[in-house]
Parts: sequence; structure tokens; C-alpha cells
Amino acid sequence: MNSYTAKQIAEILQQDDPRMNLRTVRYYTQIGMVPPLELAGNKRVYTDKHLHFFRAIITLTRTGETLASIQEKLKTLSLEEVEKVGQQMHIYDPSRVLENETLTINEDVAITLSPRISAELKQKVINSISQALRGENH
Repeated sequence: MNSYTAKQIAEILQQDDPRMNLRTVRYYTQIGMVPPLELAGNKRVYTDKHLHFFRAIITLTRTGETLASIQEKLKTLSLEEVEKVGQQMHIYDPSRVLENETLTINEDVAITLSPRISAELKQKVINSISQALRGENH
């Protein structure tokens, strides 16, 4: 497992979100948004596990969640689930939100489509998903 200083973590995270600076990394660590630091020799370090937590925090803040609700959610998730949340960060890229169209299929399913696909293909996708969901209910 890799180990990082707070500065290294901040530099890595700034590639994902420019607002993630050293001060923010330290603040999230201080308030317990991420697990306690690991000991490597006599130093406390961040690991890949912490990186997953920070990326999940970035993703969830982009959805409009408050820090308090994010903290509560992360406490209930396994590391694998936290990693999965962080991997969805690109979906909530603020620069792409205005480009894409999000359609609600039902209360449990929403899809986001690029404007580059044709209206015909968009309708086929919607029909296929709707059909699959109806099949699931029978």
C-alpha cells in the first residue's frame, strides 16, 4: 500500500478538484471525514484508503450533500463501496453537467446522456431501459 504526506495527497486530489488544497485535506482529516492516519515507522501517513475516501467526499459534495451527511454515509460504507463512490466522480464533473441531459426513467433509475447521440438512439436507450425495468417487475 502506498503512503503519502498531506501535501502529496493534496497534489493528487487537485487533479480531480482544484479546491482540494492542503488546508482542506487537513481539515477533513481533523474532523474525522477520513479514517485515522496510519503509522509508518514513527510517522503518521495517508494511504490509498484515504485517497478513496477523499475522492468519495469530492463526488458526494458535487451531488449537493453536506459534509455532515457525507460523514454519516461514509461511516456506513465498506472500503469497496467508498472506492466505488469515488470512481463515479467524473459523472458529476461540473463542466459536463450543463452539456448532458439527465432523464428520470422512474424513481429508482435516472440516466445521463450526451447531447452527441441522436434523438433516435436516445429513444432506443430509453425504451430498452423501460422494457428491462418492466420485465424486472413481472
